[in-house]
Parts: sequence; structure tokens; C-alpha cells
Amino acid sequence: MWKPGTDFATMRCLTYPLLRRLLGLSPQCLPGALSQSKGPILSPKQSSLRQGCSARPGCVTATDVVNYWQKVFETNGIPEARESSEYIVSFVLGAKTFQSLNSKSLHAPLTAVQQEQIQQLSNKRLERMPVQYVLGEWDFQDLTLQMRPPVFIPRPETESQVIAVDKETAAVDLTRENAHRLQLQERIHILHHDVSYSSAEQLQLWGPVDFIVSNPPYVFHEDMASLDTEILRYEDLDALDGGDDGMRVIKTILSLAPSLLKDSGSVFLEVDPRHPNMVEDWLQAHPNLLLVLRAVHKDFCGKPRFLHIQKQSR
Repeated sequence: MWKPGTDFATMRCLTYPLLRRLLGLSPQCLPGALSQSKGPILSPKQSSLRQGCSARPGCVTATDVVNYWQKVFETNGIPEARESSEYIVSFVLGAKTFQSLNSKSLHAPLTAVQQEQIQQLSNKRLERMPVQYVLGEWDFQDLTLQMRPPVFIPRPETESQVIAVDKETAAVDLTRENAHRLQLQERIHILHHDVSYSSAEQLQLWGPVDFIVSNPPYVFHEDMASLDTEILRYEDLDALDGGDDGMRVIKTILSLAPSLLKDSGSVFLEVDPRHPNMVEDWLQAHPNLLLVLRAVHKDFCGKPRFLHIQKQSR
């Protein structure tokens, strides 16, 4: 498989002469070792790009390059090809989104340095690296967070706003980095702990608390192999695998919750859509915990993914 860092002596950046050659070549005629059998296909036909740049060399624009890499990504089976291409190009041009670029930025010729940067980032996306890791940052709510694998990627349909406890050093370090950069270090306590029965005494030092918010590992073990390539290759699989029933860590959190919560305190959990009934049955089988499932909320896709569990007063 072709990997980032391959010698691109004959195709260093998307200058007009190169694009003119690529647009007329089949995958078998690509320069060097890049062929259909050895790596990503890098020769989508784009008649509009060829026609738009026929008047003068070196007039490759942001719009041209977005269209070009969209076709490359599509040809190589990269999910969200258009979005990936737009995010990469807008990032290189210093914008958050492609739609926020003005007409001048969209139609001005790209420099050789910009084309080189776009190609390098696009090469990473061709390796199925998630766009968030490719760019090294991602916006969540009104915050711009630094991103490095294997730390979880904030996703708008599911992600909680605060990470306070994590067993992985990489996640703790990146959370501290984001907190300091956003000047939130005085408002968040970041603990490097595994959520387990052995850590209960240490966690109780920070209680009692009003509520617990957790995005625990909840993927059924048998479903792990079917996760997207981007997840399997770059994210922390231990933070996803919830065991045979997806509830290994969920059960631990619920068992610890009564000793950590104030009376009438709440637990908010992100779970698999199959879990709401399973969690309710488990709570009913453990009445000594004094926890009741109060509500089930759906995510942006309409799936039951969030649980509100409340501690009953004695």
C-alpha cells in the first residue's frame, strides 16, 4: 500500500502542468509506482478543471482542488469525500469551513506551498486517517480542541462537554492541554484514574457530586470488528470495547454512583441503542443501589443513546 512520505519527485504538488497530464492518464499510466494495484488511484478525470485552467498555467484554485480531491477520495472509497476535501482545503487557507471562504479566496490561484500542504494532508486522508486527526484540531460547541490519535474525536451527535476522569495518559494530557489553552484549568479537575472498584476511595474524595456524565466503553465485543476503518486504525479500542454485553464499565459506574452522588443526584450515560432496556432490567435486579432510570433521550439520528438515571433519597 502507498503511504504518506512516498517519493513524489514527479508529482510534488498540483501545478497546472501536472494536472493537465493527470487528467489525460489512466490509472495504469501514473508516474512512478502509483498504480491501481499498488496504491490509491490519483487520476480522476475533471473536464471542468482542465477547461478552467486552459487559458494560463498555474491557475489551480481552491474550488478546482476540492473537486479534484473529492474525485480521488471517491475513487479510493474514502467516506465523506466532498466534506473531507473541503475541510482540508479550507484548513490550508486558514478558514473553518469551505463555505466561509469569500469569492476571492475561492478563485485565486493557489501557491505551490498551499498545493503541497493540501497534498500532504490529503495523503493522510487516503490512509483513512479521520479528518480531525489529519487537521490536528476540531471545533466542538464554541471551542477549538487540539486532536491527536488515539484520543476520542468530539462528535456533535454524542459527545459530552467535559472529560474529567480517564485512565489513558494520552487523553488526560490532551485534556489538560486543551484546558490550559482555553483558560479553563481553574474550572475543571482532570483525574488520571481508571473507573473501577479499586479507585472508588480516590474518587470519593471529590464527592458528593451533583451528577456524573460518562461516555463509557459500550460497544458489544462482537461488534468491534465491524467498526469503521478510521476508528479501528486510529482510535483507542480499549475505550470502545464494553465487553460481551457492552455493559462492563457501565455496570461499574452504576455500582459506584450511589457512593459518589448527592441525594437525588443523576447519572447521564451515552450507550448503545440496545442498552436502555438492558440497563433498566439490571437496575431493577439491583434495588440496593437506589437508582432509577428516569429518561431515555435520542441522538441526532433518532437512536436511543442517552440515559438519565437518578439516585433516590433514602
